[in-house]
Amino acid sequence: MANGSRQAVWEFFGTELKRRRENAELTQVELGARVFVSGGYIGQFEQAIRKPQLDVAQRIDEVLQTDGIFERLCRKLIDDPRYAEYFARAAELEALATEIYEFAPALVPGLLQTRDYAWAVTVSMNPFAVDEYIEEKVSGRLERARILKDAARPVYWVVLHENALRIPVGGPAGMAEQLESIARMAHKRTAVVQVLPYAAGPYPVMTGSLKLMEFDDAPPTAYTEAVYSGNLLDDPAVVKRARAAYDQIRAAALSPEASLALIESAAEDFRRCASTT
Repeated sequence: MANGSRQAVWEFFGTELKRRRENAELTQVELGARVFVSGGYIGQFEQAIRKPQLDVAQRIDEVLQTDGIFERLCRKLIDDPRYAEYFARAAELEALATEIYEFAPALVPGLLQTRDYAWAVTVSMNPFAVDEYIEEKVSGRLERARILKDAARPVYWVVLHENALRIPVGGPAGMAEQLESIARMAHKRTAVVQVLPYAAGPYPVMTGSLKLMEFDDAPPTAYTEAVYSGNLLDDPAVVKRARAAYDQIRAAALSPEASLALIESAAEDFRRCASTT
């Protein structure tokens, strides 16, 4: 489903939600209380600013007695073949964010990946998949990254663990290209990049990646990911803890200048390795 079509369906979701809510003679606050979200969230759903999680859509159906229409719409909209089911909603929010703060413990994040790097990662996770399937996933990842090329691009601050610089994804040449691409983005100030070195030792959220997203007209959200699973977190207390963990990681990382020097040094090492093989 094209992005424009998906947005149109989200807008229909919001319009239909407002109609059914008003027919039930409930305010946004009253409906929100019954489905365990704020009235403000209901307003954002109705305006298609924010997309509800599946369990919220299910509770809306139950409260408004809508025979599962909102669950079906939600399932249709999050069923994007370009993304894993658990990441699809985070990808939608990513495109709306004004600020994105990310920590990557092992892999270069999707927003920074080159085509060859993305291809190698996708093949490693799907070793028996046909090329058409791999291309679909890679194209989706590269399409996501376009938000950093827009004039109204979000603030993007990323901390890479040194692992992400050292694991030769896609071979030495591919890895050199990937690191050189990150360095160019740092030089152009498209992104602020820091590296958490091995010497920093243990750090918060060692079990997975972390992404924080902020919006002009909606509360901040955190997204964490582990093996074949992801969690979109919007509870204010939990998001606050996630932000504190990110701040700890950022404080322990090398400065942007020192990080850029390390990235460029690693790229040179891979480039030399590629030239001798």
